[in-house]
Amino acid sequence: MNAFLEYVPGTSLLHRMNPVAKLACAVAFALACFCTSNLVLLAALLLVGFALAASCGMVRPTIGLAKAVFAFSLILAVVQVLTTPTGAVLVELPWGYIGTGSLLAALTTIVRLVAAAIPLFLVFYVTKMNDITNAVVKVLHVPYKYAFTFTSTIHFIPVFMNDMQGIMEAQTARGVEFDAGGIVKKARLMVPLCVPLLVSSVRKTNSAAIAAEVRGFNLRTASSGYKEYPFAAFDVVALVASVALVVLAVVLGLLG
Repeated sequence: MNAFLEYVPGTSLLHRMNPVAKLACAVAFALACFCTSNLVLLAALLLVGFALAASCGMVRPTIGLAKAVFAFSLILAVVQVLTTPTGAVLVELPWGYIGTGSLLAALTTIVRLVAAAIPLFLVFYVTKMNDITNAVVKVLHVPYKYAFTFTSTIHFIPVFMNDMQGIMEAQTARGVEFDAGGIVKKARLMVPLCVPLLVSSVRKTNSAAIAAEVRGFNLRTASSGYKEYPFAAFDVVALVASVALVVLAVVLGLLG
């Protein structure tokens, strides 16, 4: 089983796409989700996201991601329901009411966030971090230190998650019950774990910085990489389709 945001080798069309094209299409897809409130279009985009995940064999991680984003968006949806009284009155509240428009807006928020997140996360599952960094530097001429910082941040997320999991397992072996009690108790148990995680994070970051310095990090330029990232016909088609999707979302947003 692959870790969170860990590259999964494959030969699918998404795997073979230009890294810059993948990033641009994912950003355009997410932008389209935020440019419209049309629930039908958002639902269609959500289905497209799952179809893309299925095309590269990433259905299970995508479902896990969708659950996590759903849990986060559900909090925002509840706040939206309680603070935006619109539509026909369903429930009276001391400060307003819950209406049909409130529920529709909350549902739109949930579908929008889940649909926007899927392509962005798929990019990191089907693309090597080195390819993302080098392609962005070579094609978009982004300074290497900025591209390296971004991809390193993404790279360290699963590393820190694994460290936290190891610390929790060590504490569980010592008799700490993380599953017992309510939310407040669980939060109190998690606080002491931040210290060893912080120490481990500082050590790993320092080691990575020293390794980068020894390998000539400050001397790296756009021409330092040997690998080229040409655009294929499908990359161009995907970019055009992504731009058209954004235009469609904007038009529907203005009409709606």
